[in-house]
Amino acid sequence: MIPRRGFVGAAALSALNASRSHGANERLRLALAGCGTRGNYVAGSMNQMPDVEFAGFADPYLPNAEAARAMLNPRGEAVQDFRRLLDNKEIDAIVVATPDHWHAIIAVLAARAGKEVFIEKPLSHNIREGQAMVKAARESGRILMAGLQHRSAPHFAECARMVADGMLGEVRYVRIWNTVNCTPEGIGHDVDCAPPPGLDWDLYVGPAPRVPYNCKRFLATFRWFFDYSGGYITDFGTHRFDTVHQIMRATGPLTVNATGGRYSVNDAGDVPDVLQVTYEYPGFTLSYEGLMMNGFGIPSNSSRRFYNTRGESDRPNGIAFYGTNGTLFADRVGFEFYPEIDDGGMWPLAVPAPRRYRGQNRVRQSGDATRIHAQRFVHILRTRELPEDVSVLTGHRATVAPLLGNISYKTGEKLRWDPEKEQFQGASKAAQALLGRELRKPYDLI
Repeated sequence: MIPRRGFVGAAALSALNASRSHGANERLRLALAGCGTRGNYVAGSMNQMPDVEFAGFADPYLPNAEAARAMLNPRGEAVQDFRRLLDNKEIDAIVVATPDHWHAIIAVLAARAGKEVFIEKPLSHNIREGQAMVKAARESGRILMAGLQHRSAPHFAECARMVADGMLGEVRYVRIWNTVNCTPEGIGHDVDCAPPPGLDWDLYVGPAPRVPYNCKRFLATFRWFFDYSGGYITDFGTHRFDTVHQIMRATGPLTVNATGGRYSVNDAGDVPDVLQVTYEYPGFTLSYEGLMMNGFGIPSNSSRRFYNTRGESDRPNGIAFYGTNGTLFADRVGFEFYPEIDDGGMWPLAVPAPRRYRGQNRVRQSGDATRIHAQRFVHILRTRELPEDVSVLTGHRATVAPLLGNISYKTGEKLRWDPEKEQFQGASKAAQALLGRELRKPYDLI
């Protein structure tokens, strides 16, 4: 029977925990919900571990599920509805790599069914759904791990130590930037038509508002629509907000103020092509800059290879930490630290400027940690020890920040937020309503 509402009882949970505790040499049976490029890569990384088998594959577009089965385990089960996998008592854990609007429903129902869960970013479509996931983890006793691979990257851990040890001095300003040039036509336009064979369009749309099939709302371009995602800021931004939280030891902002619009990209989507959000955190200010009409980002004199670079000198994604002793630039594949000139901080500046610096340059080239992070999930399943840095709560907090940016953008309000109680202070009814949304029947499953 497909689980819907209600929680597993405490006695049953105790038995599940005991029965699903796996030793180093016991076989783990996993399932993949969302069999696109990202899901296949993450599942493929886990599948390389000893005694791991993917036994089920679910995707509303059945050809995707069948392709994943052929690649990872031809003996597995390929289905359209993920709930079929929850009925399989032999499956220990679910990897959720669907479009964002399905994350919470699958994760919560999986936890209630006694499964462990790995959830790709962003954790949820909206804040209320993220809160439901945190609650489900707490009440079910299941492991819900956030797919935020920056947490498994050694160079980001080194950045955190550098800030904690005072190498940067006092860090009071942080920048995040995500840029790409999608002008003039972005994803383009297409007419509504019949879904392709093998696609259950109603299931794909799920809890989102019902609309006719359009190929632009499907597969690789779903994040151009607020119905299924939070746009660029929750796609690329969630990783970078999480890294700011890691390095600055922060949990959430106090105020959020966004401005932007859809100016230059003429396509079927509805997310902004320019979005700037100013966040006030305890002790520092954060600026998020998202552009879909220019891909340069910032210039750099470093010879280091940058993440997602397209040209010879562009730096389209990154984070900068501005301290009194120097500036730290970091991205998914490395970092550089540039010390400040040590002139005593007097104004006007001494002439000529002294050749003393408040520290030494440091550069590190690294790589993407997705494979490490995915395989870390397998280790956690075996040890039953979930570190706080990859917990569902950490992933939720990383997702709340960009979602708040979207709420400020949509309402035009400067929002005041209590990160501990997770509630607004004095916000309008319109802002309050955007904390969640009514799920479309019959997919109102949580």
